[in-house]
Amino acid sequence: MRLTSCHSFHDFRRMAKARLPGPIFDYIDGAADDEVTYRRNTTAFDRCDLVPNVLRGVGEIDMSVTVMGQRLAMPVYCSPTALQRLFHHQGERAVAAAAGKYGTMFGVSSLGTVSLEEARRISGGPQVYQFYFHKDRGLNRAMMARAKEAGIEVMMLTVDSITGGNRERDKRTGFSIPFRLTLGGMMQFALKPAWGINYVTHESFKLPQLDGHVDMGGGALSISRYFTEMLDPSLSWDDVAAMVREWGGQFCLKGVMSVEDAKRAVEIGCTGIILSNHGGRQLDGSRTAFDQLAEIVDAVGDRIDVIMDGGVQRGTHVLKALSLGAKAVGLGRYYLFPLAAAGQAGVERALGLMRTEIERDMRLMGCSSVDQLTRSNLRFS
Repeated sequence: MRLTSCHSFHDFRRMAKARLPGPIFDYIDGAADDEVTYRRNTTAFDRCDLVPNVLRGVGEIDMSVTVMGQRLAMPVYCSPTALQRLFHHQGERAVAAAAGKYGTMFGVSSLGTVSLEEARRISGGPQVYQFYFHKDRGLNRAMMARAKEAGIEVMMLTVDSITGGNRERDKRTGFSIPFRLTLGGMMQFALKPAWGINYVTHESFKLPQLDGHVDMGGGALSISRYFTEMLDPSLSWDDVAAMVREWGGQFCLKGVMSVEDAKRAVEIGCTGIILSNHGGRQLDGSRTAFDQLAEIVDAVGDRIDVIMDGGVQRGTHVLKALSLGAKAVGLGRYYLFPLAAAGQAGVERALGLMRTEIERDMRLMGCSSVDQLTRSNLRFS
């Protein structure tokens, strides 16, 4: 399968599955428990219909948005995700370059495989740092100071991951860092030798944000154990309020889902919230961000930037979220499968397809700018 044959999320997913060993594909593709929430994240959009207007003079399309003080040329951004160089040796470098080319925001994770500083040099677009709150308060302070020194525009604290989700696909294959594979997992790697050759012929795998703080080579420290043993489950609103004050700039909480929490985020001075269930990878059975969007926008949308992610695969999904009041929409697996399939070229093609879809769909909706997308254009079944 060639990259030029990829025209949709599902095409990129198939190409990634053909290239990746099973355990790594399942790490991207999998979710918690029975993966109910993962599936619902996308099907939630199917219950919402678009009602287009015609003859509106849509010769020029402006899809730019401003979110948390950052101007994006398109209303989607690349959400920070972990371990990207396991999927392709270019990792975050590819995502930073592609996001910069398309004038949008991207993020680097605490578990990123390229440093904040290197990613900052690659892209001129706005950059967020996805932060996990560790039990070691000194580590937290050091990581925030480093992000500020690197010129990060937005601090993004993930608040739905104080413990790891039950990702059973990973348990079956033994996916961990370093690898502690089951026999079945090893056989799947043997079936994809090209990935292994690529992996060993490029620089060694590292987690630069955690260098000097965490020994990722000292035993089978799985991703689940990282969340369970190193992150602080006692994280409280007082802790976050202190972080907001210390950061002193654009600060958003990722993983907010209730109106009560959204209001509290406003009270402590956050400038953005991201409605997210972590791609269905944490609490299975939780509500989808799209289904919860209108309720939270109505409660706090005039005081804080409301963003959402989860299940977005099409330009029409983006338009539905924007019509409900989201300021922007985060992409995760949508760019990870193209990254795994073809590196930077894959991410660029995926973002290009998304931009084309949004522009075409806005014309078909009779909207020449994002602010013309309103709930009057939606009906729910």
